[in-house]
Amino acid sequence: MKKCAGVLILFALWGSARGQSSMLKLEPVSFAQVNITDGFWKPKIDKVATRTLAACIYQTETATPRIRNFEKVARHKGEQHEGIFYDDSDVFKALEAMSYSLKTHPNAEMEKKCDEWIEKIQAAQLPDGYLNTYFTLRGLDQRWTDMSMHEDYNAGHMIEAAVAYYEAIGKRKFLDVVIRWADYFDSLFGPGKRDWVTGHQELELALVKLFKVTRNDKYLKLAHWLLEERGHKLAKGYTWTDWKDTAYAQDLVPVRDQKKITGHAVRAMYMYTGAADVAALTGDMGYLNAMRTVWEDVVYRNMYITGGIGSAGSNEGFSTDYDLPNEQAYCETCASVGMVFWNQRMNALTGKAEYIDVLERSLYNGALDGLSLSGDHFFYGNPLASTGKNARREWFGTACCPANIARLVASLGNYVYAKSPNGIWINLFVGSNTTLVLDKTTVAVNMETNYPWEGRVVLHLDPSQKAAFALHIRIPGWADGVAVPGNLYQFADTVNSLPVLMINNKAVNFSRENGYAVVQRTWKKGDKVEWLLPMEIRKVVSRQDVKADKNRIALQRGPLVYCVEGADNSGKAWNILLPDNTLLSTIHENILTEPVVNITGEVPVTEVSEDGLSVRTSRKKIIAIPYYTWCNRGSNQMQVWLPTRIGDIKLNY
Repeated sequence: MKKCAGVLILFALWGSARGQSSMLKLEPVSFAQVNITDGFWKPKIDKVATRTLAACIYQTETATPRIRNFEKVARHKGEQHEGIFYDDSDVFKALEAMSYSLKTHPNAEMEKKCDEWIEKIQAAQLPDGYLNTYFTLRGLDQRWTDMSMHEDYNAGHMIEAAVAYYEAIGKRKFLDVVIRWADYFDSLFGPGKRDWVTGHQELELALVKLFKVTRNDKYLKLAHWLLEERGHKLAKGYTWTDWKDTAYAQDLVPVRDQKKITGHAVRAMYMYTGAADVAALTGDMGYLNAMRTVWEDVVYRNMYITGGIGSAGSNEGFSTDYDLPNEQAYCETCASVGMVFWNQRMNALTGKAEYIDVLERSLYNGALDGLSLSGDHFFYGNPLASTGKNARREWFGTACCPANIARLVASLGNYVYAKSPNGIWINLFVGSNTTLVLDKTTVAVNMETNYPWEGRVVLHLDPSQKAAFALHIRIPGWADGVAVPGNLYQFADTVNSLPVLMINNKAVNFSRENGYAVVQRTWKKGDKVEWLLPMEIRKVVSRQDVKADKNRIALQRGPLVYCVEGADNSGKAWNILLPDNTLLSTIHENILTEPVVNITGEVPVTEVSEDGLSVRTSRKKIIAIPYYTWCNRGSNQMQVWLPTRIGDIKLNY
């Protein structure tokens, strides 16, 4: 009965989506409209366009059989599938990242490579629209028999890639391929047809993207229906024993009734991103309310200080509240990427800056850690402590993370600005420029900053004519005394510095609204806004419920979480104490070729005697580095949370 009610709600709401719903408070500005000039991010975007994508291309078409499987389908010679059943998705994620890069870094050879791959993908599509190399090569009688086999997940990434390529280059071939697939899927599944619970959520958010580019309502209806299918025990799959656990599959309760985060972290992020997209376009308050409740469960009880999520490797997801071990932390890179997606949507829905606070934490720490400084080695999981056994790798058998972090960095411009008819929102502090069209004027915006190393942000506003509008600049929680929303983590120290806003070299007062500093005035060409953020070193403690962090302190400066690594501290990171009263300072250094601001101070360090019978404590100067930079100089010890008492040191490391 509940399922029927959900379907009725679906049909009552979807019709409003022909125009933008009033549910959307802000409109994020597309990366294609933002030129990144930032000293921190532009070198990383450039490196993704060269080193990272080169690694993805080599692994996709030479070192692994991913492209070869498409060629086999097109040859019709009964050849065997090679690799894993979800490998098609890595081809599509790489294509999506390549598309974003082509928009910001036009490259004829890269475009030619994309077109070559798209030709092979098109050749592998069956006459009815079906496209999946695993099932086509293994036998079509098996397709759509097992919901856990990623058929829909692969296709979701295919749709995202096709939309990205169409928007970046303007060529329709790939878009037409995915439209044929979506029409085929719609002919099989939906109200009055077959049930389907996506095994790995992704198709929902992809269909919303397809709707936005085609304006064909049936794709939004289909995305909404897929969300409504969950929570009725319809999930069926035989590949993994885990699939029998409906909490793992997020099929325990309907999406609109969910209150707790469960199961696989990446799948949950993609599903909640899709639900937020559908809520924005349909006005479905049930989804918005559920997303807020689940968001609080994630951020208030199940998020690492790095913005990483998913503590358990056993299910690549969640266990119990406050279970946040450090050395065993799973924190898949893809999950942090998903946190960026989801929190952007929640910000657009509500206009609240706290979602960008979480997005920024995940972006600068949990996600960025997945990409090496060289751009061609990767982390799958991102622990918060290591005894020296972790290492960045060139590739993975399950290779979702490399292309995922590549597509995030390449599309960074998506997250910097947002707008409304009479307002401009500054969400991230990234050197860049854009031109925004408001109701009655066009405004050129140029942002200059050395963030995250310095807290000064300068905005040059050039409206085409004098115009009255509101400028909203995010007040980062960390600059306002709030470590994270919900106080899972708190600052152990108090500082008196507050953000300062200056316009045309004069300090001005501002109002506060939903975590933003707001200035409503008539702006003119040449106006200069300076936003000065305090960049003190902050000591962070966790709630007592987090047993792994008891009697421990973490360090943060600006948006960056820090760690100690053996490479800077005589090969050790587990013998360091950080008493509450430790005096710390900053130092400008390089980690390989990366200019950074490190933290240094003199602290007690323990050493075990050669005979192992005694422990000696001496004071030594230590170095703490930004968490995202660790393990770029080889495998060595690392810790984010440092003990404050000698009894909490693990002397055997």
